[in-house]
Amino acid sequence: MALKDIVSLRMYTRVARLGSFSAAARESGLAQSQVSRMIAELEANLGARLLSRTTRAVVPTEAGLEFLARMEPILAAVDDAENSVRETGELRGVLRIGMPTTMGLRIVIPRLSAFTERHPSLHLDLQLEDQWQDMVKEAVDVGIRVGKLPDLAGTARQIGSMRRVLVASPDYVGRHGTPECPADLERHRIVGGPAGSQVTSWQFDRNGEKSSVSPLAQISINDTAGALAAAGGGLGIVSTTSWACAGEVKSGALVQILPEWKMAELPVHAYFPQGRTTRMAARVFVDFLAEMLSSDPSHLDIQEPVQK
Repeated sequence: MALKDIVSLRMYTRVARLGSFSAAARESGLAQSQVSRMIAELEANLGARLLSRTTRAVVPTEAGLEFLARMEPILAAVDDAENSVRETGELRGVLRIGMPTTMGLRIVIPRLSAFTERHPSLHLDLQLEDQWQDMVKEAVDVGIRVGKLPDLAGTARQIGSMRRVLVASPDYVGRHGTPECPADLERHRIVGGPAGSQVTSWQFDRNGEKSSVSPLAQISINDTAGALAAAGGGLGIVSTTSWACAGEVKSGALVQILPEWKMAELPVHAYFPQGRTTRMAARVFVDFLAEMLSSDPSHLDIQEPVQK
């Protein structure tokens, strides 16, 4: 396989994933006409149309999807082969990372500069999604997930844990009162969010005293930011991770409920859908993230008085 072929194949995967010739051109620093010509030559050599072009979007054809699924692992293997012999330790290629939206926005992305400076030639493709995604179909190299993992075919590594808390707006507390113990939650309105929907009951501990409740959500939202917005709007109490709501608690937009009762922490896992064939870049990124979570725990703690 000639170097020109590898470049063309890489460009095809980026156009197919980005859904745009212009976006792929900007990413690579090439003219859009050059990118279009490379893809056209690739299609001509294969004798198949890989992309369907319209005025609104560029999407892979059925043949293009099959080709994409087969080529991405091959290109990833080429990246790994090159990275393994590169003495500088600098990584190259494209690394696709899936993670919860709020975690990405509030925790990971603001701290990524140290990693990107160490590996300036590695392109990070972040897929922010609170719901579990099909990582094989989306060609995700590593997924970062909070909470219990479902039964999966790949491999996982726990890289940390997140404290879980209950929060509500001062307005809600003013109208409905403050729960004094976990059992009081049965009488309150509950907002179900991604963190709150991972278990059927909420487990509490206070100096060895155990309590368990199974409140029913009046409204359920599959996005952490949406659940926090609902709580901020006075719709009820939400269970979330402390890093997700730290800003709102600090500003006073939300207040912590039952702060003296500890809820079970949620594990943070790095999931590798390819199992033992995990890419080197993915392993290096996960090591960086694990160190970041362990050395910067400030986002795990909220100590704010409950307003009554």
